[in-house]
Amino acid sequence: MSSAITTPVPAPTTLSTTLVARLRDAIMRGELLPGSKLNLGRLRTAFGVSLSPLREALCRLENDGLVALIDQRGYRVTPVSAQNLTEIIRLRVEFEGLAIREAIEHGDIAWEGRVLAALHGLSRCKRGSRSVAEQEAWEVAHRAFHAELISACGMPLLRQFCATLHDQSDRYRRIFLKKHQPDRDVPAEHTAMAHAVIERRTRDATRILREHIERTGRNIQAALPAG
Repeated sequence: MSSAITTPVPAPTTLSTTLVARLRDAIMRGELLPGSKLNLGRLRTAFGVSLSPLREALCRLENDGLVALIDQRGYRVTPVSAQNLTEIIRLRVEFEGLAIREAIEHGDIAWEGRVLAALHGLSRCKRGSRSVAEQEAWEVAHRAFHAELISACGMPLLRQFCATLHDQSDRYRRIFLKKHQPDRDVPAEHTAMAHAVIERRTRDATRILREHIERTGRNIQAALPAG
């Protein structure tokens, strides 16, 4: 009787979730460029998967606004535009502002500690580093910090909407940072935001958040190609 140990084949949902994460990373890093057509054959070969989980992953990314279906002919990475960015900025201000207010109202001491821990983790990462690994570490910590700010809002759908919009916004920011240096003290903005939140200064927290989002958006819009 054979004693060979076989590796279990991942369940379709697990494989699809893994594909979503890998494709999202490739889009966010700019390895899959905005507007570029996604060749399913090449993606199947690159990821070593069958067509079914790949299509499922692309459908999920379409729901997140990172991938677009082209008249039933195939998929492409969602293009970038000033109009689209304007909508993202406005929605982020509205949704994250609401989430911040709810989190401040319902958050407990443990939540305050998590916000400060996320801020500390972000402050230990090198922003603008030439190292890809360090850049990705900053991106992960940055996302975790913004997610923690609103984690106590008690509204899962709202948090999901905010996460989707944050992905959309981050894609533009990463494109901008490939050719431009940060022009302001973003760490100070994060610190001010965190302290306003845990000190329950709702008006200050939402104002800082709005200015943080809108200023980043204006910088990116100024650098987008015309047309």
